Amino acid sequence: MTDHQTLSTLSTPKQLGYRLPAEWEPHAATWVTWPHNAETWPGILTSVQSTFARTIAVLARNETVHINVNGDQMQDEAEAHLRQAGTRGDIRFHHLPTNDAWCRDYAAIFLVDGTTASRGLIATNWDYNAWGEKYVPFDLDEGVAAGMADELGIDCIPANMVLEGGSIDVNGQGLLLTTESCLLNANRNPQLDREAIERRLIDYLGVDRILWLRAGIAGDDTDGHVDDVARFVGVSTVVAAVEEDPADVNYQPLAANRALLKNMKDLDAKPLEIVELPMPPAVTYQGERLPASYANFYIANQTVLLPGYHPPTDERAKAVLQQVFPDREIVIIDCTDVIAGLGAFHCLTQQVPAV
Repeated sequence: MTDHQTLSTLSTPKQLGYRLPAEWEPHAATWVTWPHNAETWPGILTSVQSTFARTIAVLARNETVHINVNGDQMQDEAEAHLRQAGTRGDIRFHHLPTNDAWCRDYAAIFLVDGTTASRGLIATNWDYNAWGEKYVPFDLDEGVAAGMADELGIDCIPANMVLEGGSIDVNGQGLLLTTESCLLNANRNPQLDREAIERRLIDYLGVDRILWLRAGIAGDDTDGHVDDVARFVGVSTVVAAVEEDPADVNYQPLAANRALLKNMKDLDAKPLEIVELPMPPAVTYQGERLPASYANFYIANQTVLLPGYHPPTDERAKAVLQQVFPDREIVIIDCTDVIAGLGAFHCLTQQVPAV
């Protein structure tokens, strides 16, 4: 195990040669939190849990799945749903209490050794304030990252900056994609300017360059997470959500982000390849526009979980992802209930890289 004192006080993960792998790199596991907050999914929590169980069943075919639960009763409930879904595989429960299910945003972000030393995983622990203190309480979620590291027996390095996992996306080779509307929002890190935020990302995630998009999509309560907008699917390839209806509220913001991507380059000064990903038709719940986006997919070891909203456009999105992930099965699971909580598969998962 790497000496915690060395990592936390004398050198940054970047200086020691650690890096954040791309999501498509091999996983040891996927980590999730069992959905349990009835206020997030009023009247439909049981349906969401059934959908989530089917999701875990797909993931467990090819990798270990770690599940946070608040105690024995919640574990029993989750196990019943998993049995009903026919889940088989290595499922490991952890009694790490949470306020809500959005594991991507408060979970530890795991780094791997980018040198030849093979020192194993380390976890980075970023501050979490429920997207600018929009939802309280969030104290349990804030403590999950350290708990995950303890469960795995690895070092956990405090990054001392508010950051949600869904607000960033990386290519594993030095590039990090994010949005100004989220990371530069005064409700996250008012004491840090853009330069200081970039420095913290570089130092604690082992990246080299930050690529800034502008804003997210309508209905997104996170102030514009990038995982609803654009995602790396290769070292120099990005899928970008595109709204085809000029009358839709997302048309202009997504077009602006697409234009920015067109002018971005990789570390070899070559233009990024941009692959367009359609948006589903508008999805609403109780009269409110929801942040439904096909960009909120999750890349597992042998599958890609694609949220489904509307069969004709679901199939178009599936075809795009099959093109960029020819060796993975693209699995569509209906997310019209899950998205009522304002997130989908990427928001609900966190990968544990293989070492």
